[in-house]
Amino acid sequence: MAQQFYVSPEQVMKDRADFARKGIARGKSVVVVSFLGGIALVAENPSPTLHKIGEIYDRIAFAAVGKYNEFESLRQAGVRYADVRGYSYDRADVTARGLASVYAQSLGTVFTAEQKPFEVELAVAEVGERQGEDHIFRLNFDGSIADESGFLAMGGKADLVQAALEKRWRAGASLGQALRWAVAALESPRLDAAPGGAARSEVPDQAAALAAATLEVAVLDRNVSRVRGSHRAFRRLNAATVATQLAAD
Repeated sequence: MAQQFYVSPEQVMKDRADFARKGIARGKSVVVVSFLGGIALVAENPSPTLHKIGEIYDRIAFAAVGKYNEFESLRQAGVRYADVRGYSYDRADVTARGLASVYAQSLGTVFTAEQKPFEVELAVAEVGERQGEDHIFRLNFDGSIADESGFLAMGGKADLVQAALEKRWRAGASLGQALRWAVAALESPRLDAAPGGAARSEVPDQAAALAAATLEVAVLDRNVSRVRGSHRAFRRLNAATVATQLAAD
């Protein structure tokens, strides 16, 4: 009888983690930024139909990087969870924390029990009545969860994008300022790799506006109930609106 090769559990987990990280790093980055009027979600995504960013519930949004079919199935499951919980109990019982916990359990189960882990990284954001009450959760492929403060970056060269955001982000910014921070952070890996390491300030102002057509941008509006009389805070921004906001003072 043929002898089975032994592989330690630690090596199996390491191999799965390396596999998932490589898949996520091949994609383009997504940035989530809290600002005075809400939360902005910005992704490098020229596709008008295959969205990386979506609405989950009244004041909750979802962003993802990695394999589209995998994170889209998770997004749909999150929508079903939120709808059932809101209908069975109360709309206020649907929270980003609860949704993130469900996602963490699902990702953790797949990572440990299935042959192939999900090649995805998720963000769940919930806008609060005030900026200090915003919640942004990061979920990794292995089910680990982190509560981020103010901003996060994931996918692609996330460490460079995150570092660029950390240098710029301040509480109380306008939407235009938050979008400029996000675009500058998304561009930072390319600038870092450019000959001579050109600084962001050396890039022409038109570069950010031209990038609007290749961006997917959505906002969770903090004042939606007072401005639009609706409990649904999520709205997408078209390229023209994004370009206007990037060019604003």
